[in-house]
Amino acid sequence: MLEVLTQKLTAVFDKLARKGKLSEGDVDDALRQVRLALLEADVNFRVVKEFLSRVRERALGSEVLHSLTPAQQIIKIVSQELTAILGGEPSRLASPTDSPAVALLVGLQGSGKTTTAVKLAIHLKHLGQHPLLVAADTRRPAAIEQLKILAKQHDLPVYSEDPSVASTAICQRALKQAKGTGSTWIIVDTQGRLHIDHAMMTELADIKSLVQPLEVLLTVDAMIGQDAVKVAQEFHSRIGLTGLILTKMDGDARGGAALSIRYVTGVPIKYLGTGEKMDALEVFHPDRLTSRILGMGDMLSLIERAEMTFDQQQAKDLEKKMRAGDFDFEDLLGQMRQIQRMGSLGRLVEMIPGFAKFASHLPDVEGEKQLRKVEAIILSMTYEERRNPAIIDGRRRSRIARGSGTTSKDVNQLLNQFRKMRELTKSLSRGKLSRTMGTMLNLPSK
Repeated sequence: MLEVLTQKLTAVFDKLARKGKLSEGDVDDALRQVRLALLEADVNFRVVKEFLSRVRERALGSEVLHSLTPAQQIIKIVSQELTAILGGEPSRLASPTDSPAVALLVGLQGSGKTTTAVKLAIHLKHLGQHPLLVAADTRRPAAIEQLKILAKQHDLPVYSEDPSVASTAICQRALKQAKGTGSTWIIVDTQGRLHIDHAMMTELADIKSLVQPLEVLLTVDAMIGQDAVKVAQEFHSRIGLTGLILTKMDGDARGGAALSIRYVTGVPIKYLGTGEKMDALEVFHPDRLTSRILGMGDMLSLIERAEMTFDQQQAKDLEKKMRAGDFDFEDLLGQMRQIQRMGSLGRLVEMIPGFAKFASHLPDVEGEKQLRKVEAIILSMTYEERRNPAIIDGRRRSRIARGSGTTSKDVNQLLNQFRKMRELTKSLSRGKLSRTMGTMLNLPSK
């Protein structure tokens, strides 16, 4: 996400930091490079012009040019102004006063509405809500079936009817069912439509008038760049939007739509779609995205993701086992799967302050392949072997290698790494860190 822009801005600010004291010419030169980086990232020209005007006015003040750390002061100003352009404060879903509340998802065909509807339902479910998905996309082939399949995988209810039934009638009957079943939110997956199609936009206005949604959310593909801004403007002028969900943010290294759409339309971004997995929907925090853009990471999102992924009681039980030296391959497999649910290695590393510049160099594909290899080796072990790796002899290693599609060398390597890890964690619990590290690094003992 925003990889190219982050790299270019980081290079600009690194160059400034090496200069020490700055002149007006230094500031103007840096801002020219920032301007070019933003335009190449497909940020709206009007947004770039306004943003740089604000930054320059503040950056040429005496408190910056005469500061002992002028480069850091400029980065601070850029961070504050970027956050302001993105909306300042997070804009969350409105709090319903009556139940059920309705969220109407609209957008172009192919923008990811159906998948986003399920992601939003999962998000609301995690917040203790009871969402009902409504299959009102009756024109796209297999749209209703897609929604049902995705919802079933996550134990979410869906209201649907025959595709020949009008969308307005489906929505009307879905409302009645939701009231009878105690649903707190209704998420309506509507037909994708072009904003220039008058008949289809009129139909959407009729659905909105019927269901009286608390939220009208436009799902917009971030990869279409400035067209995303135009689409948002048209939908907002025709039906009135309350929020935006930018999808496919993980596939857009430029990110110009995210930096333009809020400022140009005045409609707040409420969520970001950051991957194909069904939990890859993030509440949009302007300050956190700014931090990522400037290569400063996003520890708060990383912590929140970890808290959602890891079971607290399991973590406590695991800590006890590690302290006792009883950590086994069953435990390792469970931890690996929880980490995989958090996202790819590159996505996690870019959230760590100071590490964003390295995210693009991390071999995500190779890392994933290595994790899958380790998982295959563990799954080829018997339950007894996972619990007690000491019993794995040469014959067992050969069988495990054949079953996992690896080699005996791969199995040996994993066993050795696992043994060292278990010895280290056990020593840590006994306060023997220095002696253990000395042994592992072949250092002389005192």
